[in-house]
Amino acid sequence: MSELFDEVDEEVRRDQLKKLWDAYSIYIVAGALLIIASVGGWRGYQYLEAKKAAEAGRAFDVAVDLSEQNKHVEAEAAFNSLAATAPSGYRMLARLRAAAELATRDPQAGAKLYDDISADRSVGAAVQDLARIRAAGLLLETTSYPSMLQRLEPAAKPEATFRHTARELLALSAWRANDTAAARQWLDTIANDGETPSGLRSRAEALQALLPPVAKS
Repeated sequence: MSELFDEVDEEVRRDQLKKLWDAYSIYIVAGALLIIASVGGWRGYQYLEAKKAAEAGRAFDVAVDLSEQNKHVEAEAAFNSLAATAPSGYRMLARLRAAAELATRDPQAGAKLYDDISADRSVGAAVQDLARIRAAGLLLETTSYPSMLQRLEPAAKPEATFRHTARELLALSAWRANDTAAARQWLDTIANDGETPSGLRSRAEALQALLPPVAKS
């Protein structure tokens, strides 16, 4: 008797499953197809992005080779092409390298490209500071200390990534302008930062030795 009831229950379950399948099969199939399509689309996107990155990497290497061969005009054109078409990481690097290539012929124009990067918030604060520093390095011999201070003060703050280089450039600029008070201020800041690289610290100490002694009151 119990076997008969089991067979009846099994038949009832089959009928219920069939009714459910008849009612909802189209939605189940559509959902499964949507999942397959989504996974396939994501895999395709990943493949295309990896392909673009690989192509950009090869093009970047070619541009670097041109630079190392002192073919700066060709290298600049190659980096500018990457800056316009490459994925974001290579695009940012290419903009920096294009500015460097231009600076080999025209430091003022190269500094202007770095200024454009430093004004672009989309590249991130660290890259902005790096661009500020590279522009300032190109203009060190021709720009006044107040102008250098305006350029580099944000990059010289305690939390800034490239603060050590920014402070060294400011100390050099102040020294060139015979502003010993400002030079000493930046050299003291370099000396008092425990994270100052040893090479930079040595250069700062050498510059400190060139300053006149502090007048005693």
